Amino acid sequence: MGDNASFWESLIYAHPTCATWKQEAEGSIYHLASILFVVGFMGGSGFFGLLYVFSLLGLGFLCSSVWAWLDVCAADIFSWNFILFAICFVQFIYVTYQVRSVSFDREFQELYSALFQPLGISLTVYRKIVMCCDAEVVTLEKEHCYAMQGKTPIDKLSLLVSGRIRVTVDGEFLHYIFPLQFLDSPEWDSLRPTEEGIFQVTLTAETDCRYVAWRRKKLYLLFAKHRFISRLFSILIGSDIAEKLYALNDRVHVGNGFRYDIRLPNFYHVSLPDTPSVQPPYRLQRGSPWRKLSGVTN
Repeated sequence: MGDNASFWESLIYAHPTCATWKQEAEGSIYHLASILFVVGFMGGSGFFGLLYVFSLLGLGFLCSSVWAWLDVCAADIFSWNFILFAICFVQFIYVTYQVRSVSFDREFQELYSALFQPLGISLTVYRKIVMCCDAEVVTLEKEHCYAMQGKTPIDKLSLLVSGRIRVTVDGEFLHYIFPLQFLDSPEWDSLRPTEEGIFQVTLTAETDCRYVAWRRKKLYLLFAKHRFISRLFSILIGSDIAEKLYALNDRVHVGNGFRYDIRLPNFYHVSLPDTPSVQPPYRLQRGSPWRKLSGVTN
């Protein structure tokens, strides 16, 4: 215990206190290094934030090394600052290499800027999502079918990048699918990972279309490895299904100028007692996502 006390006492009291302070200020190189440190520590997160931090800190340590070599003439101060400069330089090169490796084609870059970046998804996470679809954008020519009612198996999840898709059932128009919307979100949500199913609607390209497709099994493996990506797609798919339901809701009438509202399923039973009970023409069901019901005038 006495040895420990003497160690701390020697550490605190062994050095002489500053009797007089140096009157003249340090050179401009020292102050430049301090300014670079202050500005460098204001950097943000992400790849470009790291590039910002390491570049300014590296310059700051380099200036400190020059100051220690020219003004202070202290080899230990110079050595430590130069080592820290070398570490920042290596980190800068490494992050730059990562940024260059996370480069995408124009369509994937536009998809990231429009859909994933506003949600705060980093480029590293987005790269995993892109690699899951083999970084491939599929072309669907005009009037060609993406899926046929009762025939096409549900084995993938696709996101429209450009063009417009027409959704029909038994030849009757349901709604359109526009860019940044999923082509088969209801079908995806209607099945468990171990289940199989077929489309209950027909999806036809009204214009030349481009879309990204993730194979079902491969995407579920990605979800199992990265829970964050699983939650992300769950939110995107849920929002997409809600948009499609409201698109259907705009086409449903109950007569006398009234419009059915899926948010108020019992409203018309109260306001129109003489009107027979009416249900929306299409509803989500497990294994059969879109099913036509009778008794509705479009």
